[in-house]
Amino acid sequence: MSNFMEEVSTRAENARRASRKLAFARTPVKNKALEYIAADLVSRAGEILSANQADVAAAEAAGMNPAMLDRLMLDRPRIQGMSEDVLKVMALPDPVGEMLEMRTLPNGLVIGKKRVPLGVIASIYESRPNVTIDISSLCIKSGNALVLRGGKEAFNSNRILAGLVGSACLRAGLPEGSVEFIHSTERELVVYLLKMNHLIDLVIPRGGAGLINMVRENSTIPVVAGGVGVCHAYVDCAADIQDAVNIVFNAKTQRPTVCNALDTVLVHSDIAAGYLPLLAEALAAAGVEMRCDGRASGLIRESGYKCVQASNEDWGKEFLSLVIAIKVVDNIDEALRHIEYYGSGHSEAIISQDYTAVMRFLDEVDAACVYANASTRFTDGAQFGLGAEVGISTQKIHARGPLGLKEITSYKWIVFGRGHIRP
Repeated sequence: MSNFMEEVSTRAENARRASRKLAFARTPVKNKALEYIAADLVSRAGEILSANQADVAAAEAAGMNPAMLDRLMLDRPRIQGMSEDVLKVMALPDPVGEMLEMRTLPNGLVIGKKRVPLGVIASIYESRPNVTIDISSLCIKSGNALVLRGGKEAFNSNRILAGLVGSACLRAGLPEGSVEFIHSTERELVVYLLKMNHLIDLVIPRGGAGLINMVRENSTIPVVAGGVGVCHAYVDCAADIQDAVNIVFNAKTQRPTVCNALDTVLVHSDIAAGYLPLLAEALAAAGVEMRCDGRASGLIRESGYKCVQASNEDWGKEFLSLVIAIKVVDNIDEALRHIEYYGSGHSEAIISQDYTAVMRFLDEVDAACVYANASTRFTDGAQFGLGAEVGISTQKIHARGPLGLKEITSYKWIVFGRGHIRP
């Protein structure tokens, strides 16, 4: 057995042993671990930043693209935000042990469901070291043991963060092995890990389409994954123009390198002449490159702003940068067809004051998160009141959208009888 196989096996076995005790850990003990993690993030910020700076320097030297560099980089505000999110998870109700749908059957049996942890979760992720903390905090609170395999580009950051989490768990009284971090950076170990269905109950990949597709194709363990986040906003003829400018601007520019950032704007032809010049002014001031169809291009250029002709590849593309595609459509039907064809099932928005149009959009668009008059940037576990997220699923089984505490639990049937036997 190679060294990386031995390490993966040992860490998965440790997590499996820990999961049996962690499933019954008392809420105050789990919360104490989260309290320690939140405090240690702040008190050890200098160490964390030093490790992260080494990762960023190596990534820059290797030519990493700006979108990935932004995801990799930590600073004190981001670390503070991570700490605050941990405390939000700590403040949430513990889902473990919740009783659901209790009822008495005609034969007198009392039957219901009891919420339980999944067991052992493995997370395979790229670039973003905050994932180490987000997933750890949610797994601790939900009673799941965790095996972490971060990307090589964030190794130093992930190692110190995972060590911080492990230390906090032990100090709080949680079992050793509750959170295991794989140190080996060998690429082959991922495929090996994905076959360990006797030890791991769920795999959650977070990263680009290449990673997610590789995990889906090779795993014998159930996988919950997001996909490419191609996000659209449809500006209806009944939109409030200033709202439409503000929402699109926020969804595109607030943080363009993440999966819920806006990629394509579809503008109703009846409002395009009044709306597009205002949108172009705002986007141009923020340095956004506009890739437009013929009608949008004409209106934007007439107003004195630059844009480029969109190619077929620009529709359905996740830009992860200050680039946006703009298309004029004649009605909501055309917008819905475009989203159905090019959308990725992540986040889609309509901007309109027409109740009928809004409700039709919410009903007919098939995506994990569908918005009316709000930015797609809200697709986030913390923003949804979940404290954090282990990922954003564009699947329909077993969970969809931001995955919080309840989405990483299961249930078992609980049945109370009084000497019942089946006739």
